[in-house]
Amino acid sequence: MSSEQIPLRLCAASFASIVGENAVCSWENLTANQQQLISQAIIPGSLPSCIVYPRTTEQLAEAIAQANHNQWRVFACGSGSKLSWGGLVKGVDVVISTKHLNKLIDHAVGDLTVTVEAGMKFSDLQAILAKANQFLALDPVAPESATVGGIIATADTGSLRQRYGSVRDQLLGITFVRADGKIAKAGGRVVKNVAGYDLMKLFTGSYCTLGVISQVTFRVYPLPEISGTVVLTGTAEDVSQAAATLRGSALTPTQADLLSMQLVSELGLGKGMGLIARFQSIAESVKEQSNRLVEVGQQLGLQGTIYAGADEADLWQRLRESMHVSSSESAITCKIGVLPTAAVEILMQAQKGLIHIASGLGVLRFESEAEVERVLGMRSLCENHRGFLTILTAPVAVKQKLDVWGYTGNALGIMRRIKAQFDAKNILSPGRFVGGI
Repeated sequence: MSSEQIPLRLCAASFASIVGENAVCSWENLTANQQQLISQAIIPGSLPSCIVYPRTTEQLAEAIAQANHNQWRVFACGSGSKLSWGGLVKGVDVVISTKHLNKLIDHAVGDLTVTVEAGMKFSDLQAILAKANQFLALDPVAPESATVGGIIATADTGSLRQRYGSVRDQLLGITFVRADGKIAKAGGRVVKNVAGYDLMKLFTGSYCTLGVISQVTFRVYPLPEISGTVVLTGTAEDVSQAAATLRGSALTPTQADLLSMQLVSELGLGKGMGLIARFQSIAESVKEQSNRLVEVGQQLGLQGTIYAGADEADLWQRLRESMHVSSSESAITCKIGVLPTAAVEILMQAQKGLIHIASGLGVLRFESEAEVERVLGMRSLCENHRGFLTILTAPVAVKQKLDVWGYTGNALGIMRRIKAQFDAKNILSPGRFVGGI
């Protein structure tokens, strides 16, 4: 049964009895901006009846159980900063937001762990940790608005993976609500090996198709004393050699990316292709490592510049905004993965993009939906280098035409069986994940 078959007031009333009338908002009462945000994530013509805002894990569980009982399709989200990511959700009946599950549960300063509810904003968590000179080593696309649950659900982190690894590597434990409304837990405050599914890794990047995360435990790190960034620019061949030298050296950057020529030009960093590397440690180490990388660039004939303080912070912010923020609604943003040795070739073919030198993961940006053929061409090029291209953001019309995920592996059958085991009635964000899961 969908919300088209039931009175909308009955659907809203069902949830209001759980979370209270003030925590349920009908579609008609949403602002135009809220409606537009949600519409970016769903197939046209299947508007949800309401948004529900539970304030506790127990309320979240009751709301999911109510939806499961009525076979209402649920689109789960946090603050909505990444609603436009992933495939289009099919036939949404209700949106459930965890943005009000935003409490600090525990901060074990000495153990370097923190436990928070999934709706806490990343920026708020970093402010809490900073009071103890600690931080969470992730760099999501929208650090001011993203919630920690949304970051896990979409596996959203950037070039800090050079030093600290991925979202999965930061996660120690989760509490989540199953599709039947039962509350479950995995992991804890220390890393443990357990039999069966590694649920923390399984839920990371699952786009809320297996369950709804309500609480998380992360490992955290001491704040570095100082930070410095080196930018090298020049010919693609020389920049590629500098990246190879950096990968094989004893230098320990926390972030290191290759930048396309257009991106270098747009940021005013110089001419040609770019290599940007950030060092964060004690002052002596940052100075020594920065100078050594500049020397590597000089030996290759590359232009080298060191950024520090406010200039450095501004540079990294402009880099993120250039790749992910646009006034154009027709822009297409893609996540890619290739062999690190193929990164320069990929960026030579792309107009605007960056690739992490260690993992080969990166982001490409196309400024218009008219560039769909270029997107497909880049997907083929990535696949030829044993990689992938996944569309993150694009106009709804583009996502309706293309396979957003472009998955060509042999694990789709396994993924569908896992989905069926966790969500037998297929009520959680149907269609948003790989293969229409």
